[in-house]
Amino acid sequence: MKDYQVKRMFETIAFSYDFQNSFLSLRRDSYWRRAMAQCLKFPGEALVLDMATGTAEVAVEICKYHPQAKVVGVDFSPKMLKMGRRKVRSGRLDSRIHLSLGDGRQLPMKDGYFDAATIAFGIRNIEEREQALAEFHRVLKPGGQLLVMEFDIPDDLVLGTMYRLYFDFIMPPLGNLLSRTNYAYSYLADSVHGFPTANDFLEEIGRAGFTSLGIKKLTYGIAKIFRGVKKGTT
Repeated sequence: MKDYQVKRMFETIAFSYDFQNSFLSLRRDSYWRRAMAQCLKFPGEALVLDMATGTAEVAVEICKYHPQAKVVGVDFSPKMLKMGRRKVRSGRLDSRIHLSLGDGRQLPMKDGYFDAATIAFGIRNIEEREQALAEFHRVLKPGGQLLVMEFDIPDDLVLGTMYRLYFDFIMPPLGNLLSRTNYAYSYLADSVHGFPTANDFLEEIGRAGFTSLGIKKLTYGIAKIFRGVKKGTT
């Protein structure tokens, strides 16, 4: 699916996006995002980029677990950002979270601007993935941490088989019904299957210039957090 088609899809499902994710993941999505926020490491005050911020779920979690952090959330969907701004206002986080329309392949920020960067379930949706990783590297300060969270297939044979059955045959029609589209969650399944293996993607992060690479498995490996650090010290 092309970028403009992905954008149109998210515009269509924006207003029910949070409910659909919670329902279809059996409410595990909240745990995954909390885990991502808790994995961030930085001393004291920090400015964090949350790319593909969507409805600002990760941005809000970061502020919960890091009281001195501020977050710039960037997304290409105006309607997703509209939902995110409602969430930011209701949480009284206006002074700590700024949401902006933008493209992860070409960010307007200067070099070395952020202390950390996150992207949850969004890197699959960027066609020029290596360009986006290079851009994240550019806007991070030396020593800055990148966390990327994505879906994967559990390594365990039984769990992997059960997961594939759910992911391929149950979730797509159910998700499409909930989202009132005939393609949104079919695209999700297809994009996950088309994504590189965990080790191959970690190598992509390394080729973008990141070091101290690592993977953290969540819920038996259904979701994984990929970690890299921009070489150098602040």
